[in-house]
Amino acid sequence: MDVLVSKSESNWRDLYRAAILELDPAQLPHRITDAESVLIARARELFNQGGDNGEETEDLDDAMYALHALRSVLKYNSSGIVDKPHHMKVA
Repeated sequence: MDVLVSKSESNWRDLYRAAILELDPAQLPHRITDAESVLIARARELFNQGGDNGEETEDLDDAMYALHALRSVLKYNSSGIVDKPHHMKVA
């Protein structure tokens, strides 16, 4: 990555990190939503600019995938399925 990083690129990366590193389950959905919004805005910005921005575009795709996975885990955990003990009886 170049030494000079645009403010837009830095902003989405900062919000992405804040989301994936958030430890408070009550704050996590908000962090994910904030990061997704900024990622989408940056992707649109890059699309409109054109040019050679393949690496950042790929990073944005990877980040969106990770946020989607994190949101899925959050929904799964909040459903209570994970909290139920799993007992296996062997006859």
